[in-house]
Amino acid sequence: MIELLPQGPANACVIWLHGLGADGNDFVPIVEALDLPAGHSIRFLFPHAPVRAVTLNNGVQMRAWFDIAGIGKQAPEDEVGIRESQVMIDGLIEDQIASGIPAQRILLAGFSQGGCMALLRATIWAGLGRNIGPVLLFALGGVTGR
Repeated sequence: MIELLPQGPANACVIWLHGLGADGNDFVPIVEALDLPAGHSIRFLFPHAPVRAVTLNNGVQMRAWFDIAGIGKQAPEDEVGIRESQVMIDGLIEDQIASGIPAQRILLAGFSQGGCMALLRATIWAGLGRNIGPVLLFALGGVTGR
């Protein structure tokens, strides 16, 4: 995982989830592009999805939040992979809360497959009455199999 720390204590956190086949380095340059004021208090986390075989890509090993068996309503979902990624993302969120950042000041961002995971986590947290901050999705091509 890549962690970009503010100069002082953080009071907000952005957790940015990359797309299929990429890694956390993919969106690190966006922090500079945001042109944040000097002395901002935002911590940026860019986790890496685990490396796993992606069935849709002929079983090639790559970073993926979950396997994609196929596209369409009949394609099975990788519930085990999705749950494993949920646990990892929940751990990141819980770590930020434990460090003193209020849940409402944690933003989940994601691209493609990472966007699917960000939306899923935010929806589940809201359903549990544990709202986190905004969710920013760049879900171009985001596929869950259904």
